[in-house]
Amino acid sequence: MQVYKRIIPCLDVQNGRTVKGINFEAIQDAGDPVQLAGFYAGQGADELVLLDISATNEERNTFLPIVKAVAAQVNIPFTVGGGISSVEAARMLLRSGADKISVNSSAVKRPELISELAGAFGSQCVVVAIDIRKTGNSWTVHTHGGKRDTGMDALEWLQKAVFLGAGELLITSMDGDGTKSGFALEFYKKAGQLVSVPIIASGGAGKAQHFEELFTQTTVTGGLAASIFHFGEISILELKDKLKINNRIRV
Repeated sequence: MQVYKRIIPCLDVQNGRTVKGINFEAIQDAGDPVQLAGFYAGQGADELVLLDISATNEERNTFLPIVKAVAAQVNIPFTVGGGISSVEAARMLLRSGADKISVNSSAVKRPELISELAGAFGSQCVVVAIDIRKTGNSWTVHTHGGKRDTGMDALEWLQKAVFLGAGELLITSMDGDGTKSGFALEFYKKAGQLVSVPIIASGGAGKAQHFEELFTQTTVTGGLAASIFHFGEISILELKDKLKINNRIRV
């Protein structure tokens, strides 16, 4: 049975603006997040991800006003992450209109947070985001916007996250981030063999072929991208048309 594949634009938000960098550095402005969210929803995006990329390092709560504005603007599911370290913080975001919440650094610091969130809202609302970087033949988990290498094995951590209650994984290859050189297929193949929850792949999308490779060579169901959409290199409509024609992928 064919599984629907999802095209998911990502809005990294800093100081109220959408930004994008390369390898988590060299940040540049990419527009207003609320306007972009509405634009992508209108183009046929399956879901959206909004990440407050400086929330953890600045030790503040996520951007509620932007979440509320996006919820009023779109009719597709969207996930919000950044600085969420408690059930109450997640509850505020879900009440503001988010469909799912994403935790990263806070879950690494206190893994039981995953179970607390799943217990309060259901696993379907809990996305564990994992930023990975390859070292030798393995991948390690990075936190705090990619600034800290925890030394944790990424494949072991993703299995633990699912065991604790994660209903979905958002895995970003820091090596591929913003490079447009393709997804980290080797890692996603391994990850898909270890867990049964949906996986969103992030980092490295540069052209339609990269999504084709991701969706045909791995079990990943979501392809996330930012710069190629933000800067008009390919539209979501064009991407979906190419995927349907070339591989009969259901998107």
